[in-house]
Amino acid sequence: MIRIALQSKGRLNEDSLALLAEAGIGIEPSKRKLLSRSDDFPIEILYLRDDDIPHAVERGVADIGIVGLNEYEERQCGAAIVHRLGFGKCRLSLAIPKGESYAGPAYFAGKRIATSYPVILRKFLTEKQIEAEIEEIAGSVEIAPAVGLADAIFDIVSSGGTLVSNGLKEVETAMHSEAVLIATPGLAVEKQALLDQLLFRIESVERSRGKKYILMNIPTDRIPEAAAILPGVKSPTILPLAEAGWSSMHAVVDERALWQKIERLKAIGAEDILVLALEKMIL
Repeated sequence: MIRIALQSKGRLNEDSLALLAEAGIGIEPSKRKLLSRSDDFPIEILYLRDDDIPHAVERGVADIGIVGLNEYEERQCGAAIVHRLGFGKCRLSLAIPKGESYAGPAYFAGKRIATSYPVILRKFLTEKQIEAEIEEIAGSVEIAPAVGLADAIFDIVSSGGTLVSNGLKEVETAMHSEAVLIATPGLAVEKQALLDQLLFRIESVERSRGKKYILMNIPTDRIPEAAAILPGVKSPTILPLAEAGWSSMHAVVDERALWQKIERLKAIGAEDILVLALEKMIL
């Protein structure tokens, strides 16, 4: 059995459990306590605070974990990133009172900056050759300028709504973050095999996102033109129909280009076009 550390609550918790469910690993809501197991895969789930996950994985308390890249970088742990998951996206940015004029990073020289991410902020300031005072606080970073604790803040930004509601404006982005899957260095062979199985499932789920499965009937003599429109993963699947001169064509298409491709296919004689959801894509 392999143990995975997940954030105990919040959006990252929900997205992580949704990904596991899509990969065929269900966790009953009633089991979401400190430790639970899945009935569908030899995996044990350990629920922790997000900032505890990197070191828990580094020390082998959990074999793997899903955590924000920002927390991974801030904790400077020895766990290895094995896969970027593409959800939980946000950025770590500097923000100042909205009434302040801003001409560039030099603005922060000599200023006090409140943050829960001093390591990442210090790295950014060093790269920009800026000397500033870092005021480390655990929470409610956005109110620091209003109460006189700091001149600016460095914090996670998603939509920016929290900054606006606190009279702040985003002026510099230091890093972009997303959820990552991390692992303890030197996993035992048996646990590495389970991690490989899990990654196989996750990648199959990821490949299917934003894709549709399209089926149509097409005049056989127009297949070369249709194949140029729908190249497929390797090439389209072509099946002869009982009616002479007609074939059935199947392919996977990017959802963003779906309607444009359908219009082109109809223009060359495609009929009876079906578009289906694609749940998994296994190569």
